[in-house]
Amino acid sequence: MDEEAGCALGRIEQLLRYVYWKSGSRGYVIGVSGGIDSAVAATMCCRAVGPERVLGLIMPSGVSEPSDISDAGEVCQRLSMDFRTISIEPVLSAYRSVPGFQDDRTLLGNLMARTRMAILYYHANRLGMLVCGTSNRTEYMIGYCTKWGDNAADVQPILHLYKTEVYELAATMENIPERVLRKVPSAGLWKGQSDEAEIGLSYPEIDAALKSLEQNGWTSQNPVEDRVLSMVRASEHKRRPAPSLL
Repeated sequence: MDEEAGCALGRIEQLLRYVYWKSGSRGYVIGVSGGIDSAVAATMCCRAVGPERVLGLIMPSGVSEPSDISDAGEVCQRLSMDFRTISIEPVLSAYRSVPGFQDDRTLLGNLMARTRMAILYYHANRLGMLVCGTSNRTEYMIGYCTKWGDNAADVQPILHLYKTEVYELAATMENIPERVLRKVPSAGLWKGQSDEAEIGLSYPEIDAALKSLEQNGWTSQNPVEDRVLSMVRASEHKRRPAPSLL
């Protein structure tokens, strides 16, 4: 591990340890999906407070890939942290019986994200723990997240990292399986779903555009930056508190 990566990991570890100590909680609950973001966040939780104070919840739906479930379990096992697999399909089935329910994959995807977060908070409340988020800066900035779903948490240890930077840090972590590092990023919202295909740009393209926009006062220089800037503006409501007269 080079010095820069070591410093980056150290800052994250300090944040997680500080939040844990200040809150007086018993540790962290984290959703582990089998993807790169949750693998990195779970690793940092275990480094910060010890694996005995971290609970991983694997929450598949009926469209989850079996390989993602097994990869999530392997990440937890390699970290020596406790984990449980809780299917969210019974909850989704209950929602399907609600009058007016539409089986639209985007609506259902948002419902999945909010259901998973509700389960995370249930167990965190039950155990006196905190919910650790797994959102990265790239997806947060372009709004590729669900409000009150995957962007809700008590602490967000990798929110300052672009997706490409998450991969760079993950490559320094021996506990993350090689297939997780090589896996096509997917939110697992439907069969064959791919983040980059859904967004329409690759993560390196998005990250380069975001960095350029920030450096140039959020003035776009090319068509890719135009697209990214439009996503940033359209999703601003996800990054701001709800409007009120308070």
